[in-house]
Amino acid sequence: MSRPTILRVPPLSPQLNDAVGEQYDAVDPDDLPARADDVVGIVCTNTGRVGSDLIDALPNLGVIANHGVGYDNIDVPVALARGIAVSNTPEVLDDAVAETAIALLLGVRRELVAADRFVRAGRWTAGAYPLTAQVAGSRVGIIGLGRIGRAVATRLEALGCEVSYHNRRQVPDVAYPYAASAVELAAAVDSLVVVVPGGAATDGLVDRAVLDALGPDGVLVNIARGSVVDQPALVAALQEGRLGGAGLDVYADEPNVPAELVALDTVVLLPHVGSGTHVTRAAMRELTLRNLASWLADRTLHTPIPEMEA
Repeated sequence: MSRPTILRVPPLSPQLNDAVGEQYDAVDPDDLPARADDVVGIVCTNTGRVGSDLIDALPNLGVIANHGVGYDNIDVPVALARGIAVSNTPEVLDDAVAETAIALLLGVRRELVAADRFVRAGRWTAGAYPLTAQVAGSRVGIIGLGRIGRAVATRLEALGCEVSYHNRRQVPDVAYPYAASAVELAAAVDSLVVVVPGGAATDGLVDRAVLDALGPDGVLVNIARGSVVDQPALVAALQEGRLGGAGLDVYADEPNVPAELVALDTVVLLPHVGSGTHVTRAAMRELTLRNLASWLADRTLHTPIPEMEA
């Protein structure tokens, strides 16, 4: 009995790439178009583009299993119009990404990276490191109070922070104060954590107006998507002192990080490692493969994207 043909869209981790090859008749983009008619499924990560051109080239495609909670890499309207099922990997990465948000906030506010450089440069012998700001007791706003946003909020509460949030709509049964706009939220807090999905609906959501509302003592943390923040506006606000600092795990054009950001001591930069733990990536990989196997077996998914349930 022949095995289903699955297209591996890079980049995939070696473990996921090998698992697909072991379980299925795996093909890679270089194998197309000779094998295009055979492909019934795609496995991708949220940095591997699955656009309308690729979807249209696969006449028998039935499922796209995305390794990641975000799926703005996929042309979802085109896929759904074709009746193609799309899955992602929610929940299993909430803790790791929330940890990263807290680490970035602490890193910027307590100047942990700068203090590390201070010690390594031998400057401690010349005098103590300057005093820093404190996270405990501060006001922190969250843009996007979904699963990850709530995980961030509970950790902030443990640090004694006052938490408030902005969403497209108010979340029921949540005690945190709600702001009707990102600007309103930014004006009311000391630090702002961005956790919304990427895509057209959130493109440039954190713009100059939001950054100016956050102000010269404010800190922005972005663990969402680089597209959510107007990056040139962010660079300008930091350079001009209109924003106090930033902790970034995502960028507009990864892996390219603007030299202007690299040059700033007020910014902590991570290479998109929000979910990058052994435990989390193994759980994401297992759920991706489980979604694929489930669809191939009986046309169901364990974690379909919300648009499929609308």
